[in-house]
Amino acid sequence: MLDGAGASARGVYTGDYILEVDQVRKEFPGVVALDDVQLRIRPGSVHALMGENGAGKSTLMKIIAGVYSPDRGEVRFAGEKLEIRTPLDALNSGIAMIHQELNLMNTMTVAENIWIGREPKNALGLIDHAEMARMTQALFDDLKIRLDPQAMVGDLTVAQKQMVEIAKAVSFKSDVLIMDEPTSAITETEVEHLFAIIRDLREKGVGIVYITHKMNELFEIADELTVFRDGKYIDTVAAQDVTRDQIIKMMVGREITDMFPKIDCEIGETILQVRNLTLPGVFHDVSFDLRRGEILGVAGLVGSGRSNVAEAVFGVRPATSGEIRIDGEKVDITAPPVAMQHGMAFLTEDRKETGCFLNLDCIENIQVALLSSGKVDNRGFVNQREVNRLAEEYAAKLRVKTPNLAETVANLSGGNQQKLLIARWLLTKPRILILDEPTRGIDVGAKAEIHRLITQLAAEGVAILMISSELPEVLGMSDRIMVMHEGHVSGFLDRAEADQVRVMELAAK
Repeated sequence: MLDGAGASARGVYTGDYILEVDQVRKEFPGVVALDDVQLRIRPGSVHALMGENGAGKSTLMKIIAGVYSPDRGEVRFAGEKLEIRTPLDALNSGIAMIHQELNLMNTMTVAENIWIGREPKNALGLIDHAEMARMTQALFDDLKIRLDPQAMVGDLTVAQKQMVEIAKAVSFKSDVLIMDEPTSAITETEVEHLFAIIRDLREKGVGIVYITHKMNELFEIADELTVFRDGKYIDTVAAQDVTRDQIIKMMVGREITDMFPKIDCEIGETILQVRNLTLPGVFHDVSFDLRRGEILGVAGLVGSGRSNVAEAVFGVRPATSGEIRIDGEKVDITAPPVAMQHGMAFLTEDRKETGCFLNLDCIENIQVALLSSGKVDNRGFVNQREVNRLAEEYAAKLRVKTPNLAETVANLSGGNQQKLLIARWLLTKPRILILDEPTRGIDVGAKAEIHRLITQLAAEGVAILMISSELPEVLGMSDRIMVMHEGHVSGFLDRAEADQVRVMELAAK
């Protein structure tokens, strides 16, 4: 935090804006990420930053947080020009950021992750682990987070890791807190918890920059919003003065009339049968059928075992008992390549940890599943020209924003990385498609396109298992809904009878 004249201390700064961005420009090879954009954040307010994937939102936030340097332009904090060269500069200035992609150390404890570089020391100058655990517990008590400070981060779910990231950012007691897609991996219950934390911070005078693609969150938590499109500043308005459709049109430059273009598909014979699948301590006696042309949605709170069941079916972490049948024949899926040989594809929920190969280019990321699936020509070779053509086709269909497919995936926005993963699996032309959070971190325009693609695949006879933390998505896209609670199936709902109340009743059953 700044000290002295014009300084900022939480809840004390009385200027119009705690953070100002003027005419900031940033270029990467082959693309202008930010084209002279502006942003103004008031103290004690929540300011939503909206835009499609690749609009420049995360790039600007990384400039403010000291990850990138701008090519030109100015950032002012509490009325003073700010020179931010490193993330530490930003933190020392009173700016903290929760990144879209989790940046925790899996081999360290929760407490060690939160206080890394700031560990309390004992009289001998050694790390005082007991005091660090006490500080972490006090922080969690204040934020009403139920996690063990001594737990290993590698053992946590994605949602629990997200709460650790939030707690870590809050622990810096910053004047400006940037949240980049903080709810992308948590359910509605955890979202309400996060909003309670945000409201408390707002009351204490913190200026919050909130990046989200979820319109319902915007109207619940934001005071103002700014829209970027294709790296350009479009407008800033009060949240109460605009409608959802107006925001979407500002973001994409066109109207989107149908977010959930579900069509009635012919549902055929059962392709996948799962019976009494069990992994001790994780899930037990899970049974369901999946039919050709069907979209079976899977709902449940964090810790319900949804993703674990999907991983077991695909062989990532096989169950210890139960059976899986495909086309009526019992199969022993011991690893993902076995599942792929049976016509399965699996979009993981964590694109950074288990999805993308960040150091490879787009074309290599898209084609890797095809090469692993064994789908080569009769001489055992891949027709690289045809693979490249199909990769270009799917990348264009999903509107992946990149200068070309030779671009390194690490340089793409999180949403565009997600689109590449979807393209990867579609290229294998699966019979059974497992989607775990398929639209996580994806903008509203791309969501509608992916939903349209999913229902088109179902119409072509693909059997789809779709896990989502967004209830509107589950309700809008599913033919049936399987609800899980604490590792078991608590019930099934047909599309006609399902609503948010019934799903949540089963999820908490």
